[in-house]
Amino acid sequence: MSSHSNSLEQLCSCLLQTLSPDLNVRKPAEKFVESCERQPGFSQNLLQILQKNDIDPTVKLCASIAYKNLIKKYWAPEDDADKQIINLNDRNYSKSIILALMLSGDAKIQKQLSEAVSLIGQKDFPNDWPNLLQDMMIKLDESCKNYNFHVINGILQTLTSLFKRYQYETKSERLWSEIKFVLDTFAKTFTDLFMWIVKLIPDHLSNAQNIKIILHSLLYCAEIFCSLNAQDLAEFFEDNINVWMTNFLQLLQINVKVLDNDSTDEPGVVEQLKTQICDNITIFADIYSEEFDPYLPGFINQIWSLLDTLSNQVKYDQLVSAAIKFLQVVCERGLHKDIFSKEEILHQMCSRVIIPNMEFRECEEELFEDNPEEYIRRDVEGADVQTRRRSSCELVKALAKHFEKQMSEVFSEYIQKMLMNFSQNNQGNWKSKNAAIYLVTSLVIKGGSVRLGTTSTSDLINISAFFNNVIKSDLERLNLNELPVLKADALKYIIVFRNQLSVNEILVPIFPQLIRHLSSNIVVIHSYSAICIDKILALRDPSDQHKTLIKLENINPYAIQLLEGLFGIWRFPGSEENEYSAKAILRVFVLLKDQLLPYFEVLLPKIIEKLTLVSKNPSKPHFNHYLFEILGITIQIACTKNIRAVGGFETLLFPIFQTILVQDVQEFTPYVFQILALLLEQHTIGQVPPPYMELFPFLLIPMLWERQANFEPLTRLIKSYVKNCSREIVSIGKLEPLLGVFQKLIASKANDHLGFIILNHLIIYSDSGAIAPNLMNQIFILLFQRLSHSKTSKFVSSLLVFFNLFVYKFGPKPFYDLVETLQSKMFNMVLVKLFIADARKVSGVHERKIICIGVTKILTELDFFLQPDLAELWPALMEVLVAVHELRQEDPDQQDDLVDPIDLPNEYQATYSRLVYATSKQMDLIPEISDSKLFLAKKIEELSKRFPKELSKLISLLSMEPKKFLENYLATYNVKIF
Repeated sequence: MSSHSNSLEQLCSCLLQTLSPDLNVRKPAEKFVESCERQPGFSQNLLQILQKNDIDPTVKLCASIAYKNLIKKYWAPEDDADKQIINLNDRNYSKSIILALMLSGDAKIQKQLSEAVSLIGQKDFPNDWPNLLQDMMIKLDESCKNYNFHVINGILQTLTSLFKRYQYETKSERLWSEIKFVLDTFAKTFTDLFMWIVKLIPDHLSNAQNIKIILHSLLYCAEIFCSLNAQDLAEFFEDNINVWMTNFLQLLQINVKVLDNDSTDEPGVVEQLKTQICDNITIFADIYSEEFDPYLPGFINQIWSLLDTLSNQVKYDQLVSAAIKFLQVVCERGLHKDIFSKEEILHQMCSRVIIPNMEFRECEEELFEDNPEEYIRRDVEGADVQTRRRSSCELVKALAKHFEKQMSEVFSEYIQKMLMNFSQNNQGNWKSKNAAIYLVTSLVIKGGSVRLGTTSTSDLINISAFFNNVIKSDLERLNLNELPVLKADALKYIIVFRNQLSVNEILVPIFPQLIRHLSSNIVVIHSYSAICIDKILALRDPSDQHKTLIKLENINPYAIQLLEGLFGIWRFPGSEENEYSAKAILRVFVLLKDQLLPYFEVLLPKIIEKLTLVSKNPSKPHFNHYLFEILGITIQIACTKNIRAVGGFETLLFPIFQTILVQDVQEFTPYVFQILALLLEQHTIGQVPPPYMELFPFLLIPMLWERQANFEPLTRLIKSYVKNCSREIVSIGKLEPLLGVFQKLIASKANDHLGFIILNHLIIYSDSGAIAPNLMNQIFILLFQRLSHSKTSKFVSSLLVFFNLFVYKFGPKPFYDLVETLQSKMFNMVLVKLFIADARKVSGVHERKIICIGVTKILTELDFFLQPDLAELWPALMEVLVAVHELRQEDPDQQDDLVDPIDLPNEYQATYSRLVYATSKQMDLIPEISDSKLFLAKKIEELSKRFPKELSKLISLLSMEPKKFLENYLATYNVKIF
């Protein structure tokens, strides 16, 4: 990209237009900036904008954001094909100037460029950017002399971000080498800087602006200290532990009145600093307890004092949670058990720390009413890690670990008091019962997860009896909206203890109540009811984990009410796109299957109506995913029973899909491609309706293949096209553009397997002469070029599968001839370097079967015996073939029922996720050969008729074990060698 002034002016104009509220202005500007990203010099242009004094600050901020995003995407891209987008010249320029620009920019620009420095550093530091840390230290030294905290904090902010990954990255020699470099270079300077900043505090306590800046510096220091000690306790910090711990203790005691602000819910810098210090001492108590032990009593006393003084304001939540976490770790590790073992201390712990922080506060009540999604996320989805309640719960578990009997006595007393308080005034004291339930849950749960529920419990409380005596009455209350939090608590109790509650005595009988609560207009209640239904239906039979505990006959009587209730949730304000109801609907569909057919006439319009609505403005990725899953399983159920139903689905869906594709609704296009593939596969090969072929050219346009989210679903769809209408693809002249897609995919390490899927289907399902010899020649050249320049084990395995498919389809002689036309004697090298060296490494039942069939044909149909240099490879290749046959086989079509296919995986991405119920089973590309060992035996028999002596001689050269296996194959199938 040219860097002349006109070009910069245009870029500045477009950057400003990306902020326009007018879609017609903003979209073209965004596309222009995106198109510039792949041009050489773009990063330099953005940095040049930041250097100019006469440019609008808003444009500069946009440039800094664009630069950061460019670095994030292309400095260390996953795809090899994108590695040269930022070329060496641009990289060197960035590293030469970005630090100075970051330190001279205003706070907003500094934040963006600081992140960019960190992103570059994650890839290049220290090996390819060795002077980065030294340059920062020089700047720090200069800035400390003139008290330039804008620069000091800019550097500390960058180092905080740069070192953050030390906290979570897996241990390795490379990582420890980097940390050692940092420690050797920076640890002393860093400690001196920390002490220097701490000493500034007394002189600035009354100046709000100055003390805030100083405390921000110390916050960065505390975060950096955490990162540098996360992997191991460095010798330097062990030697200087007194400096750090003494100052940390003092900082926990600091009181900065000029920064007190009771009107805000956001934690200030004082709270943030103390929270980070609590995190640091928690790590030391947990991992470096021996070195930390002398300081432990002082910190326990200070944390106790801190918790005593903090109010229940929201701004203190993270600090309270971190402080309680410290006490929890100390208890779990059994450190200074004598401190906690006294009954008086346990009572104080309960009354002053645990119970107050388990109380249902006004802010939780507001969250329940005004932000139910966040309430649910925290309460049942495990997002409450840093809440007061969760921390108190974990502290209870830690105390129970060592003092279970004492804890039971102490807490039973409190639980009874709270329940008694509720019984005296239900309407006024419902929070007492809420706290009692939470305390019981904390005491009872020993192990489990959000996904699996409770898996291990204490015997302190009878879970079923507590449900019947305390919980059930809240669900039986006729008014669905009376004491709503307690109703939510009751539903959550079932969710949490679903594994422990009896199916026949509690879960099945309570089902009508769960369905009834789907009609509550309170979002949390009907959402919890849906979650409850989903979790109960997902329960596995302990005697056979492949079966569910709840049977069809258990829910059949309630099917209509259940479906009406779940779909009815979508009519409530705030639940128009309720993901929990959508997931429960999917669960019910999976269980009922063709029992649903009578209801489709009513249900399908609801699904289509909702799809039409959400496609206009996708905002809830989980809901959208489940909606498409529901659509997928609906198509499967209906078309399995009546194949002609596919036409009805196409009539309903094609207009919606056309709108989504034309308007480029990126969140939905991957799902549309998967559903289209599912619909296309319902048709007989060669009898595909015209609209599919009209769509096909659109699927090949480059724009679609620029988005990673499209790659897998588009490949899935194109695979269906090739299988069902390969002749039509050739007849409309779209074979070469399709091979262009293959070429793009094959160049990428991340996506080459998708290219092979397309190629393999073209080989099998196209007519023999469809791919012209010159095109096939080009394909082989591309594959060998990729092999020589960027070889990976995945690519080699895929290449071997393709080669053997080619051999199966066209025969070994055409394969031999094609390889030899590229280079003389190359076929021998391919056998040695690929087939013999790597065929054993290919995984997958179908893939290994292809290898076995292809290699069998090479061994038995190619005239090895007429070429001495080939003949000597025959025994080694046969041994490989036997070895592949004897590898442990797994059935790819036997889905692991122990993994819930409906649960979204942890790595779920909103941009693309595979639809379980629109997925085709892994296809056997050679179904006509069911037994590859039989195929080998018969082909050996044929070969022995042609070359009896030569074959016997070569078999005699086999090693003992492969020879025994081969003889066993022949005996099994009654094959005799002539």
